[in-house]
Amino acid sequence: MSDLVAVENLTKYFPARPGLFGGGKGVIKAVDGVSLTIAAGETLGLVGESGCGKSTLGRAILRLHEPTSGRVVIDGTDVTSLASGPLRAFRKRAQIIFQDPYASLNPRMTVGQILDEPLVIHGLGDAESRKKRVAELLDVVGLRPEVAARYPHEFSGGQRQRVGIARALAVEPRFIVADEPLSALDVSIQAQIVNLLVELQRTRALTYLFISHDLKIVQHLCDRVAVMYLGRVVEEARAADLYARPLHPYTVALLSAVPEIDPTRQRARIILEGDVPSPSAPPPGCPFHPRCPLYAKKDRPEICRTSPPPLSEKAPGHRAACHFAGELAPAAP
Repeated sequence: MSDLVAVENLTKYFPARPGLFGGGKGVIKAVDGVSLTIAAGETLGLVGESGCGKSTLGRAILRLHEPTSGRVVIDGTDVTSLASGPLRAFRKRAQIIFQDPYASLNPRMTVGQILDEPLVIHGLGDAESRKKRVAELLDVVGLRPEVAARYPHEFSGGQRQRVGIARALAVEPRFIVADEPLSALDVSIQAQIVNLLVELQRTRALTYLFISHDLKIVQHLCDRVAVMYLGRVVEEARAADLYARPLHPYTVALLSAVPEIDPTRQRARIILEGDVPSPSAPPPGCPFHPRCPLYAKKDRPEICRTSPPPLSEKAPGHRAACHFAGELAPAAP
């Protein structure tokens, strides 16, 4: 498969807010030199702790946040070089499903108006054809066409998220960023939305960047997984390889926290000590070394404190940013 999305050394820095006594100068490195690719028809999972930069990366790829530097190519188009007019036209090919279905829908618009809006913006069809298109979209996501006259507050969370998915599909995109689309939903509803996303990908040849903190869902849904820490990708591999043999100590610790239904298969928990460093003042060397259990076990080697490890291939299709990748074995049950 050819790459539909190519991200090259993407950064997104925000100015730090001044503190109570005038501190806080500098920048917050929310995304700090990320490079990755997503093949056509593939789902790439993006995981990591809250605040690691997952959502910022997804929005920077679509230029909902303007990148500080780097390059993004989607479906053969250099998105980072587009002026406002061509960028608006390009948005037909790349869309987003937002995390919060309560906040992402305009409460003053009916569902029909919400789904009609992108069609109007992109000049797709007349009023009658757009009305038919809205009915088709509602049917695709499992809602009755007559709900088009209702307002978002009249729906459950799962139904609102279905409306958000329908809105993303309205202009027939090839690539969708799903920004934690399940986190605000009940567990019973999450499975329905996952099944819907899988079916839509199968029938419409969609490509997903699926952002989540739920490692079990990522394992089920995604072809490959990228792990972020402090604005950087620290490991990337096929999902089966990453879950079977994680190479980065941070990934090992994350997977040790995933609950298993079968208690005999549960990995012993690895507790990371210390707090996540501030993205405005990341540690020198490897950004993970202050919390890394392998760094402590190896008597704090100088290379971890002074030399940032590159994200390099350690096995076929498996990249990790660690000087001692693979040396922290997952804890036995």
